Amino acid sequence: MGDRSLLVELGDEISPAINQSVQELFTGIDSNPARGILDLIPSYRSLLVIYDPLYISIDEIKARIIDIWKNPDQCRMPQPQTVKIPVVYGGERGPDLQQVALYHDLTPQEVIGFHTGPTYRVYMIGFTPGYPYLGEVLDEIATPRRETPRTIVPKGSVGIAQKQTGIYSVDSPGGWQIIGWTPVKLFDPDGKPPSHLVMGDRVQFFAITEQEAAQWLTER
Repeated sequence: MGDRSLLVELGDEISPAINQSVQELFTGIDSNPARGILDLIPSYRSLLVIYDPLYISIDEIKARIIDIWKNPDQCRMPQPQTVKIPVVYGGERGPDLQQVALYHDLTPQEVIGFHTGPTYRVYMIGFTPGYPYLGEVLDEIATPRRETPRTIVPKGSVGIAQKQTGIYSVDSPGGWQIIGWTPVKLFDPDGKPPSHLVMGDRVQFFAITEQEAAQWLTER
């Protein structure tokens, strides 16, 4: 990927097993740092390794990656945390909930039930700082993106796009179907780490009311 980065592709689909391999490789390189490797950017199925060619060559990086890949004991995987996320569904907070329900011939309450049922894997963090890509939603509510994206989606908005669900970590444009909103702060630039969720975490959504969201905010 140019003269300062190397892309390692581990598959060609959204898959927990492939994503686990990406996380293991990321952890192995990150926990055994080499001079000249500047950054690691994991995604659903690949890992981008950014490096300084003045300190390390592409052949050295390839050899290091292959060594880590062949010696999985170097990948000390952290225990994933399960994070419960409260969501106010529908109304002004979830303007597309009714549309998602109509698309699948469901009631809004049924959509909420299908969305809160699974435990989701955090496949990657991206798009904006702290934005978690979660999957996979049940087929019953998998819904295409909006034909016309919004210019501003409020931070905390919970959306669906095909088999993915996610949470907008900051105010930004976006085309996902917005079905709710969470008071949880997903990104704090001064936090350690700055992202509330990290790759490999598990997320469980549960429904709350506006009043409960206000109380949740005052208690934190």
